[in-house]
Amino acid sequence: MCPGPMLGSCAVPLVQLKKHNRYDYLPLPERPDFSWPDGKRLAVCINNNIEVFSFLSGLGSDSASLTAPQTTRNYAWRDYGNRVGQWYVFDLLEEHGLPASHNINSMLITECPQIVARMKQRGDEFIGHGRTNAERQDVLGEDEERQLIGETTEALKRYTGHQPAGWLGPYLAQSPVTLDLLKEAGYKYVLDWPADDQPFWMRTRSGPLLSVPYAVELNDSPTIVFRQEAVANFEKMIVDQFDEMLLQSRKWPLVYSLVIHPFIIGQPFRLRALRRALAHIMKARDQIWITTPGSIAAYFEKVVPAPK
Repeated sequence: MCPGPMLGSCAVPLVQLKKHNRYDYLPLPERPDFSWPDGKRLAVCINNNIEVFSFLSGLGSDSASLTAPQTTRNYAWRDYGNRVGQWYVFDLLEEHGLPASHNINSMLITECPQIVARMKQRGDEFIGHGRTNAERQDVLGEDEERQLIGETTEALKRYTGHQPAGWLGPYLAQSPVTLDLLKEAGYKYVLDWPADDQPFWMRTRSGPLLSVPYAVELNDSPTIVFRQEAVANFEKMIVDQFDEMLLQSRKWPLVYSLVIHPFIIGQPFRLRALRRALAHIMKARDQIWITTPGSIAAYFEKVVPAPK
């Protein structure tokens, strides 16, 4: 028997980490340097999630309890976002002349047609976000997941007239083959891998696919609903994240991503906090590139082409 720490023939085998092989470790200082359009160093995008849910069934968050069953109350709370909150958000964006991207469930097209019409009129970006947030894709088999992606994509193509470039899975959930299926379905980038403040290339069985930064920390759902933070704290997070990233962007080209949901941030007292935070960001408007994930992906592909 080998006592204590093992050496030589008694060495304890090293722990074997399971690998995904989707991207390599490349620390920030070792990457190519570049600037965003017009020499800007910080790209800023607002990611808005517009979702539909199943009544008294399926998945869906609750305003008061993480483990609450599906009820009329929490269904109605979420429905507030599409009936009221989203219209407040649209108006606030337009007050500042801000573009936005919207991660939309494809069923929104038939369930809330006025919302997608306003998005189209504004020229905002449509990003695939599954059929409904009453389900997630990581529990499906490959054929079922391919069908979910295909149905979502086809609905968005019919409505907008073109292939959506980006995808965010409901609940940011991916199966081991999601990236492969998205690449095969014609997607250019994903938002599901919050591993960086810059875009980075990922591997799929059909070639490279880009990951674009998407904030899970600067996100009203995990902050306000799941961690039960006050909106004043979220407002401070928005401002502090922006100020620090603007400072860091002197050294590195970065992406500032703010994530919102109209049934959360669209509540008037929270909208007031978002209004103040956006006013702070707009003071630095001349220093930043205000854009969308799709534009970030397209520009990054030009300055840091996909690996062969």
